[in-house]
Amino acid sequence: MGSSPGASGSFKPKKAKRHRAPFERRVNRFAFFLVAPTLLVSAILIWQQPWSVGSKLLLLGSELFACFLIGLALHDHVVRPLQTLANVVGALRDEDYSFRARLAVPNDALGELSLEVNALADLLAQHRTGAIEAAALLQRVVEEVEIPIFAFDPASRLRLLNSAGEKLLQQPSILLLGRTATELRLDNSLSCENETLVQLQFGTGARWFVRRSAFRQRGVPHTLVVLSDVSRALREEERRAWQRLIRVMGHELNNSLAPIKSIAGSLSARLSGVDLGNEEREDFERGLGIIESRAASLNRFLQAYRQLAQMPPPVLKNCSVSAVARRITAMEPRVPVALIPGPDINLMADPDQLEQMLINLLRNAADAVLESADAAENSNGSKRSLDEPRIELTWKLSGREVVLTIDDNGPGLMNPSNVFVPFYTTKPAGSGIGLVLSRQIAEAHGGSLELSNRTEQRGCRVTITLPLKTTVDFTSVQ
Repeated sequence: MGSSPGASGSFKPKKAKRHRAPFERRVNRFAFFLVAPTLLVSAILIWQQPWSVGSKLLLLGSELFACFLIGLALHDHVVRPLQTLANVVGALRDEDYSFRARLAVPNDALGELSLEVNALADLLAQHRTGAIEAAALLQRVVEEVEIPIFAFDPASRLRLLNSAGEKLLQQPSILLLGRTATELRLDNSLSCENETLVQLQFGTGARWFVRRSAFRQRGVPHTLVVLSDVSRALREEERRAWQRLIRVMGHELNNSLAPIKSIAGSLSARLSGVDLGNEEREDFERGLGIIESRAASLNRFLQAYRQLAQMPPPVLKNCSVSAVARRITAMEPRVPVALIPGPDINLMADPDQLEQMLINLLRNAADAVLESADAAENSNGSKRSLDEPRIELTWKLSGREVVLTIDDNGPGLMNPSNVFVPFYTTKPAGSGIGLVLSRQIAEAHGGSLELSNRTEQRGCRVTITLPLKTTVDFTSVQ
């Protein structure tokens, strides 16, 4: 049964791939073809001579041996330079730029090739050195910046971070690399829109501005995440807004309170000359007294708020942390303050503002533990030793920063999100500016102030971080 023409015509057998002889064998072959005619003619001429057979064979053997030696020299002269160039190129492929080709001379075909290979090696060595220096500079810059930087692979696993990122996650890089963004609680930074504010799950209450960009490493796409803590900047904007509001309110209220207080005093003075009954006189005197006292109280209340808008910049001096701690612990007579001495540290700070900040914080801690003790006494009828009011103050050195800690055994923070809101207070006679003013002092010294509930037991922990060498932030005190 025959096949159709179309089918038979479409079938084309694949040609076998022609095997090419190695370069060295081809050189030897062409060298043989070059000397073979000469050897053949020389053998014929020698054989026609009237010499003995031994002489003829000896002469032919000498010619063959000479041709063999010349062939070996030709082979070495042609192949060896190419092998050297191959070794140099192989070293360049392996990023070893120390090898160079020999016989690199001009006006020579092989020498010019060697010159070009050597020039390529020099160029690659320069590019390699520049790339290493650029990578080292980039790594140095990334390590020096104070904003956390992370790089994630397509599986959302961490592949790169800087020291600021380690500080944020509070773990060394050896324990962080390879973990997923979900495990590191950074998944919000990958899922949110680019250049937006997010709240990360680290319990610090900080708001972070997220920037994302893409890059490739060895052909694999990665995501670069840069986090900027904008909490302080936002607090500065809020503080400036409160300061402007306080200035306007202070001006308007002062314009009204002064005449109200003056008129109330004048009316109270003239009341003695007016013919009134005893009951009416008492009513007038009580009403005018309330007006005058409330105007004075409102004026004092307003003056307390104006401290937020008129706090002067810190005057830096070399002060001892232990000396400041001993002085302020002696100023709280209501609750015994346990001073746990830390290392002997001196830092550049304004001792007056530093003491004012610590006094405010110790006073808040004392109010909290006394309130808790009173509540326990009212409910149980007696105080237990476990409920004895206690405050502890200590400090330690962390890198180039001093960390002061105030612990109490009070009820803790009921509403942590409002502790730094100006004018917010849970105390009947509080003004709501103590914590705000304390954090303003800490940030004016280039530090920070954080409040959190203690994990090991009931109570609140205040953490104050101050740099040893302070750069005054005038924007936070103006």
